[in-house]
Amino acid sequence: MQKCPFFNLCGGCVYDFTSDTYHAEKLKIISDLPVTEKPIWTPAGERRRADFCFSGNKFGFFEKHSKNIVQITKCQNLTANINNILSYLSDLNWGCSGSCLVTDCNNGIDISIMSDVPYFTADFKKNVQNIPAIRITWNGKIIKQSEEPFIMFGDYKVSYPTGAFLQPCVSSEEKIRNLVIKYTNGFNKIADLFCGLGNFTFALKADGFDISGIGIKRDLFKNPISVGMLKQYDCVVMDPPRSGALSQCKEIIKSELKRVIYVSCNPDTFKRDATVLENGGYKLICLIPVDQFVGSRHWEIFSVFDKN
Repeated sequence: MQKCPFFNLCGGCVYDFTSDTYHAEKLKIISDLPVTEKPIWTPAGERRRADFCFSGNKFGFFEKHSKNIVQITKCQNLTANINNILSYLSDLNWGCSGSCLVTDCNNGIDISIMSDVPYFTADFKKNVQNIPAIRITWNGKIIKQSEEPFIMFGDYKVSYPTGAFLQPCVSSEEKIRNLVIKYTNGFNKIADLFCGLGNFTFALKADGFDISGIGIKRDLFKNPISVGMLKQYDCVVMDPPRSGALSQCKEIIKSELKRVIYVSCNPDTFKRDATVLENGGYKLICLIPVDQFVGSRHWEIFSVFDKN
């Protein structure tokens, strides 16, 4: 792969994913984790969502350690569909500052613009009609929509709310989902906590819980699933945000759940929560790191805990 011309200028990547030493450098971050199987590496060029910034007539990523904007019209880490739309966005006269989340959905590009300026000009609305995106919103208000974006989780089709969370890469998302399916085999009643749009929920025919998304609306940070409610399940799957699932883990260790599958995007909060589970009688039987966030310091951790 050709070396990225923006590395060390653009702040989007910490590591040069085109380098021969990339894997070795990134593995140092998780050298203290008890990895049981080889890491899953995601190829560059598969990232289906990216959060850009804009100011005046500049569009791109922030410069490293700066609020200056590096103008980007092509990124080797993004899907071809996103790269094909960047020149349109770069040519706009934004007229203010903000962020622009571009998501490559299964049926087209969704663009979510957020700005402290609550309005967009008539000229801006006119100009974005030429952008080949199926939906464009400004602070949640639709500027343009030709069809409703959707995401496929295996065979399951789900409407995509603008700005909603998604795993960044489809191929590694599918590998994690297949691991979850494999390690829930034989369990009858499953709770999918922090379920989001249903990456695992549909495939497992599980009960989903989350603040937003397709599951039962429940703030699992303030109001975790209680030990009484957990009695109806024999397995729990958790995929929390970076802040982890500390409150929920404290309830789980009071339960008789046989298996906990924990998918984490933050090794630090994972180690904290894993300590709670292990002190509560659970044993880590599987840990597989997944390089979902290519070029960054972030790892996705797939893990399985059992209680005898």
